Amino acid sequence: MHIKIDNTMFSLVQGDITTQDTIAIVNAANSSLMGGGGVDGAIHRAGGAEILEECKKIRKEKGTLPPGNAVITTAGKMSSEYVIQTVGPVWRGGKNKESDVLRNCYKNVLTLAQKENIKSISFPSISTGIYGYPIDKASKIALTTVIEYIERHAFFDEIRFVLFSESDLEVYENSLKKLTL
Repeated sequence: MHIKIDNTMFSLVQGDITTQDTIAIVNAANSSLMGGGGVDGAIHRAGGAEILEECKKIRKEKGTLPPGNAVITTAGKMSSEYVIQTVGPVWRGGKNKESDVLRNCYKNVLTLAQKENIKSISFPSISTGIYGYPIDKASKIALTTVIEYIERHAFFDEIRFVLFSESDLEVYENSLKKLTL
């Protein structure tokens, strides 16, 4: 699904985030920045040791990455130039400000990308894997936050959500249809 929002091409696609050709991809990292499972592990494996080395430097300078924050590293061996690392919330029933943290992930990634003059970016569905955030709720937050950012900042050429499974793509498509009708 592709729509134009102001001057930004906004897309929902099924695929592998590690193979995207946008200038940056987003990693749903853990606070340690040392790699892990799911999207995080896939990005570290595909990008190689360069990503881990930069993450180690960030850890040494700043410590762990708090949920909702974002930092930038190289993309290593992947076709993207950068990986923007962000830590999503672990779902604990929705009563621990998980939605605020998730919203901050998207805002902080977009703010950092704009600061670094990155005009195209691919997002995964942050926190909906091993962190357990219900994808229907997460998709609404993700899409609303990103669309509002695009509407306020005429900056990005392309923003893409890359969903791993067909069922995840369908959830995002249904949420986008409800938001844009």
